[in-house]
Amino acid sequence: MTLNTQPKPLPQPPPEPRPWLPYLLLTLTVLFWSGNFVLGRGVRHLVPPVSLNFYRWVGALLILLPFGLPRVRRQWPLVRRHWKMLVLMSIPSISIFNAFIYTALQSSTTTNTVLLNALVPIFIGVLAWAIFGVRMGAVQTGGVLLSLAGLVFIVTQGNLGALGGLNFSGGDLWTLGAGVAWALYSVLLRLRPVQMEPLTFLTAIVALGLVFLLPFYVWEVTVKGFFKLSGASLAAVGYVCLFPSVLSYIFWNRGVEMVGANRAGLFFHLMPVFSILLAVALLGERLHGYHLGGMGMIFTGIVLNSRKQSARDERRLTGARS
Repeated sequence: MTLNTQPKPLPQPPPEPRPWLPYLLLTLTVLFWSGNFVLGRGVRHLVPPVSLNFYRWVGALLILLPFGLPRVRRQWPLVRRHWKMLVLMSIPSISIFNAFIYTALQSSTTTNTVLLNALVPIFIGVLAWAIFGVRMGAVQTGGVLLSLAGLVFIVTQGNLGALGGLNFSGGDLWTLGAGVAWALYSVLLRLRPVQMEPLTFLTAIVALGLVFLLPFYVWEVTVKGFFKLSGASLAAVGYVCLFPSVLSYIFWNRGVEMVGANRAGLFFHLMPVFSILLAVALLGERLHGYHLGGMGMIFTGIVLNSRKQSARDERRLTGARS
């Protein structure tokens, strides 16, 4: 009998994620959210804003439960240990953000709402610096500013003098509040424990967010009544349940985890691009030269912002999670 003296092979490290994957996930996220803005404006007379947000997350939770509930049960000790963090992240993302956006779209135009929502990358940068001391490098800051300039170029149709002619309503304050809420959520994502599975995390914050949203839904129903069920209202709720809710949150959370909140936030500038392309494809609107020029600036800004930083800056950007 001979002994096998050959060393056992060392375990192989997990494969490196594809470098393009987070950017694909973030792009799809913003595409779904762009449809959410257009739809929220379109159904403003059919479904009240808080009701739309409430049923959006009720439907999303029903979709998640078959997959997320077993994971929540399996990781219950971890969920219970971090319940305060989960509550802190559920309120701005689930309870506040879309309720504020849908409220803004009652009185503000889609253009104004998208423009103001594009300030989210700036809010993210400020909050990341204020809370965690994270700063963007010069190239990344230039990318943000160039991308924002491209967005303004589109909205003003290439005439920056038209900025003075934009009319902002009181509803635009709701958009600014929503932007700050989403920026806070994105920055705090670095606190999500790495041991917590994405579906565990998403199921938990959706359930908690609905708890805090419920009193405002009850108040709205008391004042305005239930919305009328129709093919249009049901289709709207169905879309927001699946695409800008379940899929977008999974994609966004993973994208932020891979590239950091500052880089991910820049993708908000793609919303007017996708809104224009959707209008051209679905509504027959024309594509103009200023559209192409603005899109080019936005994409260039994203490329600049996506350039690899030093290892030290990368660690500070993504942050250590426990």
